[in-house]
Amino acid sequence: MSIIEVRELSKQFKEVLAVDNVTFDVKKGEIFGLLGPNGAGKSTTIRMLTTLSRPTSGTAIVADHDILKEPSKVREKIGLVSEKTILYDRLTAFENLMFFAKLNGMDKKNAKKRCMELLEMVDMLKWKDTMVGKFSTGMRQRINVIRALLHDPKIIFLDEPTLGLDPQTTRTIRELIKQINEEGRTVILTTHIMTEADILSDRIAIIDHGKIVALDTPKGLKRMLKQSDDEILDIEIPNMTSNLVTELEAFDCVQKVLSRSSEEIRIIMNCDNPVAFITDFLSKHSLNIRAIKTVEPTLEDVFIKLTGHEMRDQAVKKARFARRMMHQ
Repeated sequence: MSIIEVRELSKQFKEVLAVDNVTFDVKKGEIFGLLGPNGAGKSTTIRMLTTLSRPTSGTAIVADHDILKEPSKVREKIGLVSEKTILYDRLTAFENLMFFAKLNGMDKKNAKKRCMELLEMVDMLKWKDTMVGKFSTGMRQRINVIRALLHDPKIIFLDEPTLGLDPQTTRTIRELIKQINEEGRTVILTTHIMTEADILSDRIAIIDHGKIVALDTPKGLKRMLKQSDDEILDIEIPNMTSNLVTELEAFDCVQKVLSRSSEEIRIIMNCDNPVAFITDFLSKHSLNIRAIKTVEPTLEDVFIKLTGHEMRDQAVKKARFARRMMHQ
């Protein structure tokens, strides 16, 4: 049973077609990953599904309500955690939650009970009377997530929920996402962290240039690349040259070359005998091979194959931007 039905959804910004005739369904109770490079249309799609932006054409049914005809009904059934933390620094954690509970039309008694339950759920009850401005980024994000759960929504949209967080807090937020889902809520997740998408998502849609280019389970997406003629090789080269990647990508049979370290590259290629091809090429250039192995495709390999972008680069750029914004 589908809880979200998207049909021919498009969004035009002057000369830019941000979302191009997108159609897909989200099943009730699943964690649905939405992946794509920066500018691919992920956030625009989320904004339309959460009624923050009106589609140029097409529509969607969210929790049995049309986003165009019944936007207020849609908002009653959804929660949104956007990239920007929506909290007030001079209010305490409890005061922040009570404020947003009031905006959601909750009466004071039920709101207070709900706030206390949610604070306890994320182990923040002892900090309830502390101003949010004194919290770490991870503590703020925990409050930000439960803020979206105050009115007990059926669907929660999480846009980059672990961006800029340390590993321990990232793990905490991921466990919280699992708990939210296990309570029966449908989760829509955007992320630039491939392991996160792989671990959490039941199904993943990859969007590029405003179009859905693939939609399947994480295992299905990786199987798709495995069943193609592409081979993925990891090679350790102790005397690697700076122009090696450029030289290799000039060959038609080489799909993509990724620098994994100063001495290691990963190559996605399509030829009859990739190992022989690579060893012959490196030998002719007097480059030594310390190790070479064929590897199983990862979700990142699929992403690169379909979009031509490396997810790691996207995550680094976004994390740097987030850090700059925090210090302004």
